[in-house]
Amino acid sequence: MRDLRILFMGTPDFAVETLKTIIENKYTVVGVITAPDKPAGRGRKLKASAVKEYALSKNLNVLQPTNLKDEHFIEELKALGANLNIVVAFRMLPEIVWSMPEYGTFNLHASLLPDYRGAAPINWAVINGEQKTGITTFFIDEKIDTGHLIFQKEVEIKNDDTAGVLHDKLMEKGADLVLETIQAIENDSVTVSPQPKDSAFKTAYKLNRENTRINWEEDIYTIHNLIRGLSPYPAAWCELYNKGGSEKIKIYNAQPIEEAHTYDIGKIIIEDSTIKIAVKKGYIILKKLQLPGKKAMESKALLNGYVFYRDAKMC
Repeated sequence: MRDLRILFMGTPDFAVETLKTIIENKYTVVGVITAPDKPAGRGRKLKASAVKEYALSKNLNVLQPTNLKDEHFIEELKALGANLNIVVAFRMLPEIVWSMPEYGTFNLHASLLPDYRGAAPINWAVINGEQKTGITTFFIDEKIDTGHLIFQKEVEIKNDDTAGVLHDKLMEKGADLVLETIQAIENDSVTVSPQPKDSAFKTAYKLNRENTRINWEEDIYTIHNLIRGLSPYPAAWCELYNKGGSEKIKIYNAQPIEEAHTYDIGKIIIEDSTIKIAVKKGYIILKKLQLPGKKAMESKALLNGYVFYRDAKMC
């Protein structure tokens, strides 16, 4: 049995569950690499990553390089003497880093590779209306998410799951899969398989202003999937036209209702303390939304103090 000395790399909450599982199973973690502290909140005070906060609570050695090729950082890595690197929700590594440990560097990815390679696999699985996704461990190579596969596990996506709900499912399942992968490496029983080279796989494109905007002309379920696939972050958005002006709003929760109507697409109907948006073949019922400069709130609460005029519509 191999004596593992693990170097862990990760930044957000998604990675904390995995690091926690590694620590609780008594593996030796010689260091944790995470992103530098960043300004956050109204005061723009420096805030540590979720991984850093957890690592410090366990008295782990934390490094926060800005340049992963920096000679001083590379020397620090060598001095740690890690023989296995584990990466969860971090950034692309240079070859000098991923090729350093004796037993390699493996990554946990939140999809069933080769589908949904890229920056936002959880969001795009929901946006595209998938009924299943999963997690994958694979050895890192010189490209993004293309290395040899180790283990995979499927996870169901329910019709009302948001990206946030799916995130938590994959976070827990992913931690277990990383543990299974560590044990296989420890026992020298890992078998790997190359990813198919066919180019016709679904991609997890980086989210941006254009692909997170709601097009109310789309199919009712396409709109609903976009809203739940971007909730709670970064949130689907659109323009609200009301009383001759317009403002950008975010929508966090909605419900599709198939029903015949004669309203123009985007028309806002207020009925029984609900906000209904007319779309093709039905309505999108808004459950939770956010106006500029305001906190996100339930629709019923919004209607207590906000007036939608007769010309109100979504665009």
